[in-house]
Amino acid sequence: MNVDFGKTADDYARHRAGFPEAFFDRLAAEGVLRPGIEATDLGTGTGTVALGLARRGCRVTGIDPSEPMLEQARNRAAQEGSTVEFRTGTAEATGLPEASADLVAAGQCWHWFDRPRAAAEAFRLLRPGGHVVIAHFDWIPLTGNMVEATERLILKHNPSWNFSGGTGLYPQWLRDLSEVGFADLRTFSYDLNVPYTPDSWRGRIRASAGVKASLPPEQVTLFDLELASLLAKNFPGEILQVPHRIWAVVGDRV
Repeated sequence: MNVDFGKTADDYARHRAGFPEAFFDRLAAEGVLRPGIEATDLGTGTGTVALGLARRGCRVTGIDPSEPMLEQARNRAAQEGSTVEFRTGTAEATGLPEASADLVAAGQCWHWFDRPRAAAEAFRLLRPGGHVVIAHFDWIPLTGNMVEATERLILKHNPSWNFSGGTGLYPQWLRDLSEVGFADLRTFSYDLNVPYTPDSWRGRIRASAGVKASLPPEQVTLFDLELASLLAKNFPGEILQVPHRIWAVVGDRV
C-alpha cells in the first residue's frame, strides 16, 4: 500500500483529533515534560503533539517528510501564536545536532518508520538524562460497533490496508528502544470515548492511511458515500461516541 498523507492533509488537520490534555498531564506526572526543555517531535504531521508540548512551555522542533502536512502544522501554529519550528526531515535522519534535545516524542507514527534507525536517531538526539516517548491514540474496534463496521468498509475498498482489528497496544516498541540503549522503560494506557458527528467521523476516516492517503480520488468519493449510508442506517445520531485507547512507552537516555 503506497501511503501519502500529503494527499489528505486538509482532512487530517480538520478531523484527526490530537492527544487530549490528559495525555500531556500524564507526561508531566512522569517527569518527562516540564517547562523550558528542548523537545523534538518526530513524524509531527499537522503538529498536534508539537503544539501540545509547546503549550506546556517546551521549545519544540517538529520533523516530518511531508510538506503539505507541515504547511497545515505551520498554519495551526500561527493561529495559536506558537513558536514551534517545523522542519522537513525524517525520523531516521532528522538533520538535527547530536545531544540537542531533552525529550524526543513520536505520536501516532512509529509504525511508519524504519524503527531501529528511528530509535537510534532518538538516542543520538537526546542528552544524557533525556527521555523518549512513543505514543498512540487509536480507535478500538469491538464486535458490532461502528469502528468494526467502518474497518470492514475500508477493507472492501482497500484490501491492502493492514491496520484493522487493532488493540491499541504496541509491546514490540519496547524492544526497539531497549536495543539501542534506552533504560527504565515504562508504559501506560487508558481508554476514553471521543465524540464525532457523522460528518466529522467521515472526515476522520478519509484522513486515514487506508482511504484518501492511498486510494484514487474517485474511489475515495465512492467510499465516503457508502460510509455516509452505513452511518445513517446502522448508527444514527447527531453525536457518535467512538472508543479510543491511549498507549505510551517512556524510556530514559542514561
